[in-house]
Amino acid sequence: MSLPSRAVLSRIFPFLAWWPCVDRGSLRADLIAGLVGAIVVLPQGVAFATLAGMPPEYGLYCAMVPTIVAALWGSSLHAVSGPTNAVSLVVFATVSTLAEPGSAQYVRLVLTLSLMSGVIMLAMGLLRLGALVNFISHTVVVGFTAGAAMLIFDAQLSNFFGVYIPRNISFLRSIEVFVVQIPYIQPYVLLVAITTLATGVFARRYLKQVPYMITAMLAGSVLAFALNQALGAEDTGIRTLGALPGALPPLSHPDFELENLRKLLAIAVAVTVLGLTEAVSIGRAIALKSGQRIDGSQEFIGQGLSNIVASFFSGYPATASFNRSGLNYEAGARTPLAAVFSALFLMLVLIGVAPLMAYLPIASMAAILFLVAWGLIDFHGIRAVIRASRSESAVLALTFAATLLLELEFAILVGVVLSLLVYLNRTSRPSMRSLVPDPRHATRKMAVLEKGLVECPQLKILRIEGSIYFGAVNHVDTHFDTLRKTSPDKKHLLLMAKSINFVDVAGAELLAHEAEQRRKMGGQLYLYSLRQPVRNMLERGGYIDQIGQGNIFAGKHEAISGVFARLDRSICRTCHARIFNECATLPPAQD
Repeated sequence: MSLPSRAVLSRIFPFLAWWPCVDRGSLRADLIAGLVGAIVVLPQGVAFATLAGMPPEYGLYCAMVPTIVAALWGSSLHAVSGPTNAVSLVVFATVSTLAEPGSAQYVRLVLTLSLMSGVIMLAMGLLRLGALVNFISHTVVVGFTAGAAMLIFDAQLSNFFGVYIPRNISFLRSIEVFVVQIPYIQPYVLLVAITTLATGVFARRYLKQVPYMITAMLAGSVLAFALNQALGAEDTGIRTLGALPGALPPLSHPDFELENLRKLLAIAVAVTVLGLTEAVSIGRAIALKSGQRIDGSQEFIGQGLSNIVASFFSGYPATASFNRSGLNYEAGARTPLAAVFSALFLMLVLIGVAPLMAYLPIASMAAILFLVAWGLIDFHGIRAVIRASRSESAVLALTFAATLLLELEFAILVGVVLSLLVYLNRTSRPSMRSLVPDPRHATRKMAVLEKGLVECPQLKILRIEGSIYFGAVNHVDTHFDTLRKTSPDKKHLLLMAKSINFVDVAGAELLAHEAEQRRKMGGQLYLYSLRQPVRNMLERGGYIDQIGQGNIFAGKHEAISGVFARLDRSICRTCHARIFNECATLPPAQD
C-alpha cells in the first residue's frame, strides 16, 4: 500500500505547507504575538459573549480550541479567529427570538447554530467555492479596512476617555454622544491611556527589539496601579479587567432536534455569509500588508472546522477578528502558531494567572487598539487609488462610508456591488480604435490613426479592445452604425480581433448582422488574428459561415492582401493614398 503524496497530505493538513518555515526566530516572534493576543482577547471575549446573549466565559472558550483549529486548517498566516462583534450581534438578534438569552435552551441553540454554520462553511470550502472572494476587489478591501479601523477607534472612545457611550448605537450617533460627554472626561483614565499610547509609539519607533505592545501595557498598568493606590479607584475612575473565570472549556453537545434545526437553518446561512465574508476580507486585508496569497476555499474549510469544533467545546459562532488579526500582525507574528500560542496562553491565564490580569486597565487596552486601528489603515493604498482612478476612488469612499454607517456584512456587499458595476460599465464600452499602416516603418505595421496618417478610401481598419458580449453589444453596434453613416465610401470593414477576449451569442449575432449590412453597402466584413476560443465559438454557432469563410484571415499580411484583391480598382486608379505595400503594383494614380 503506497503512502499518500505530499500534495494530498498538504490538502488534508494545510499546516504542513508553512511548518518548514518555523525556526527559533519565528517561534520567539509567535510566542510574543500570542501572548499579546491572549491579553487582548480577555476583555473582548467577555464583552462579545455578553453581546451575543451568552454567559461571559463562552467568549473566552470561543477563543481557545476554535482559534487553534482555524489557524491550523486555514490559509492565512496572520488571521486570528474567535468571537467577533458582528457575529455576536447577529447571534443575539436572531436566536433571542427563539429562546431567553443566557438560558440553557438559548446556549444549546447557539451551540447548534455554530455546528450548522460550520457544516455549511466546510461544504463550501470542499466544493472549492473560495473563488467567490475574487469579487472582493483590492479597492473594496482598502476601504473596508479603513472603515473597520475607524469603528475600532469609535468602539474604544469610551474606554480611552473614561466616558459613557451606549453600546449598539450608530457610528455617527456615537460621535455625537462623545462630543456631549467631553466635559465629563476622566482625567486619570485619559492619563493612563495617553501614557500607554505614547509608550507604544515610542517603543515601536526606538525600541524595535522590545515588544512594544507589552511594554505599553506594562507602562499603563504600573501607572494605573500607582494612581489607584495613591488616590483610590473610586476617585481615579480607572477600571481594570477584574476577576476572570479559571476553568478550561467544558465539553458540550448541540441540539439535534429536527424542529430546532429547521428554525436555525436560515440563521445559519446568514451567520455563514457574514462569517466567511469577514474571515476572507480580513485575511486578504492582512495579506496585502504581508505579501501573502490567500486560498479562499481553504479559509472556508478552516472556518468551517473551527465552528464545528466550537459547538463541542462550549464555543459559539466564530470568525476572523479584525482587532486580533491586526494586532497579531503588528505584534510580529510570522506563522499561524501565534494564534495557537494565543489560545494556549489564554488557557494558562484562566488556570493560573487570572488574578494578575485583573490589574490591566481597560484604558490601556483601548490605547493598544488605537495603535492597531492606525496600523490597519493603508494610507499608501488609499493615495494610490485616489491618484489612479475616479471610479475606483468612488468605490473606496462609498465602501468606507458604508462600513461606518451600515452593518459590516452589508458594507462589504456594497463595495462588491459597486466594484462589479464599475467593471461592467468599463467592459460594456470596449475601446475601438481606427488603424492604418504606418509608412514610417518598413513593415508598415499598424498604428492608431493620428494626424499626418491617411486611410484607404475604401477600407476601414478597426481594433476592438475588449469583449463583445451582451453588455457591450449596444456600444459596439452604435459605433458600427456611426461608421456606416459617416464613412459610406468605406464599404469594407476589417477588424483586428487579437484584443477581443470573448464573444458571446449576442456578440456573434452582432458580427453576423454587421457582415450583412456591409454586403448591402457593396462591401464586406473581415476579421484577422482571431483568438482560438473566439474562433471556436463562432464556428460552433455557424457564424463563420454567415460572415464568410473567406473573410477570416490568420494575420495582418494575409488580411491586407486578401482585402486588397476585392477593392474597386476604378477607385484605386485615382487614389493618392497608396498606404498598402500592395498598392505599389498598381499604375500611377490618375487625376
